[in-house]
Amino acid sequence: MGQIIVMEELLSNKIAAGEVVERPASVVKELVENAIDAGSTSIEIMLEEAGLAKIQVTDNGKGMDEEDAVQSFSRHATSKITTEHDLFRIRSLGFRGEALASIASVSKINLWTSDGVNVGTKVDLEGGRILTCKPAPIRRGTDIIVKQLFFNTPARLKYLKTVQTELGHSIDLINRLALSFPSIAFRLTHNNQTIVQTSGRGDLKQVLASIYGVSNVKKMVRFDGESSDFRISGYASLPEITRASKNYITILVNGRWVKHYGLNNAIVDAYHTLLPIGRFPIVVLNIETDPMLTDVNVHPAKHQIRLSKEKELMELVRQTIRSIIHRVQQPPKIMEKPEVKKQPSIQFDFFKQTYKEPEQPIQQSPIQSQYETEQASIVYEEIEPLQEEMPIEESIEIKEPFPDLHVVGQIHGTYIVAQSEDGFYLIDQHAAQERIKYEFYKEKVGEVNASERQALLLPLTFHYTLDEAYRIKESIDELNTVGIFLEEFGSSSFVVREYPAWFPKGHETKIIEGLIEQVLTNRRTDIKKLREEAAIMMSCKLSIKANHYLTIKDMEQLLESLKNAKHPLTCPHGRPVIIHFSTYEVEKMFKRVM
Repeated sequence: MGQIIVMEELLSNKIAAGEVVERPASVVKELVENAIDAGSTSIEIMLEEAGLAKIQVTDNGKGMDEEDAVQSFSRHATSKITTEHDLFRIRSLGFRGEALASIASVSKINLWTSDGVNVGTKVDLEGGRILTCKPAPIRRGTDIIVKQLFFNTPARLKYLKTVQTELGHSIDLINRLALSFPSIAFRLTHNNQTIVQTSGRGDLKQVLASIYGVSNVKKMVRFDGESSDFRISGYASLPEITRASKNYITILVNGRWVKHYGLNNAIVDAYHTLLPIGRFPIVVLNIETDPMLTDVNVHPAKHQIRLSKEKELMELVRQTIRSIIHRVQQPPKIMEKPEVKKQPSIQFDFFKQTYKEPEQPIQQSPIQSQYETEQASIVYEEIEPLQEEMPIEESIEIKEPFPDLHVVGQIHGTYIVAQSEDGFYLIDQHAAQERIKYEFYKEKVGEVNASERQALLLPLTFHYTLDEAYRIKESIDELNTVGIFLEEFGSSSFVVREYPAWFPKGHETKIIEGLIEQVLTNRRTDIKKLREEAAIMMSCKLSIKANHYLTIKDMEQLLESLKNAKHPLTCPHGRPVIIHFSTYEVEKMFKRVM
């Protein structure tokens, strides 16, 4: 008896902090999300030593009165939900009521807040305990300072990374929030140096330009799509703009940045055969739907989400992005003639109100005279205007038909040289024929029928281990759909007595072995993926190799076939097929233009 006890609130808050407060960026996330939920239009985040020494978030939201300011640091205290039914209609970023209590339990906090009408409130806390609660100046909004993070849990400090790494997490977070809320002006400073700054004008493309650069954003295209349950919109980069990780894909659901494996894959699938292996696009995907179809109460960090009708949404995303990318894709250009245009600078008051120690006591009211020496007094200072190359105009146009090319010759038996009115082109002959044959085989693999089968005088025999044979037997029906007709021949062997007549001649055995190997490697058989791999394998085996010299007639026939392909600009592996050198670039190299 007596072994089970109820933990003290401070102890339980420290335990909760282990899930909510992983690093300084976690604190920034919770505080900025609170500012957004408060209706702020300007939010300033000031960090010292990546947030380990100090995190300050200042907003112009609706603020709180004294009672709410004190109550906000209690565990499970929230203004976002009141009944269990509200959990199924969550539109705010915060709702769990754990963040402020968890942050306060492992740091020292100073809070100033006011609704702009009544006298404000200043609350000081240390390790979760309220030390003082005093009146404060009237300034609409909230200013919260978190100092000495993890001062009472030093074991957590040893798991943090370098200052640069921790700062990187906060920068990434503010970038995502800026993409989520382009109508809010954000400014992030580190050790008094501005790192991120957005205008808050509501233009998503301007926010993209401030994050990824104007040159990259000019090669991004807007997309929109809609179904009975979802509406999607955003921007996606053309295939020539790629990154080495999926971290440049931002998914927003009702304004909330989330991580979702399935939606990430749907976006990457939209670029199928358009990107090289291991390269990924820059995409911002905004999803609007009824909150009833979402569940964000999955993890304290609120990054994970469950979605109803997930397959329907993934298909909408895949088809919408794929359609616009194929519609606007152009051959990669080495250089385009630059437009000389004077770019106006942005002029705006980002956030003029900050707290500083007053030069003299404030004599505004009897109440304020009680704390005239506090550092919470208000002064106004000018913020230098942000200089950006704006506005960003829509520069992506619907693609023109495949250019009319005149063959000039061949380089190293590998690249075809052709010219047109707007410059010259280099075509990778292997990649070009891969694309042509891939589209042929992809159609054939999807329509395997008895009339196109070729019987063998001597069957082909394939031997495997017992466990491999067992897995192959489970996938025999799937292999049949791609033209691999296996018959059991003993306990661990198989024979093939016929295969499709359109199989690449001389490569039949390797094709069959390769597709069986795919089944063994992937463990699970996906018919669509298997057909795709079959088409890619066959096109690669039968295409022209490098150092193979062609006649002018052969090159002309290859370009004519490429012109008739559905997607002629990349090979099945995503490598470019054709590259355009503009006349301007050639003239610039020869100093005809400067």
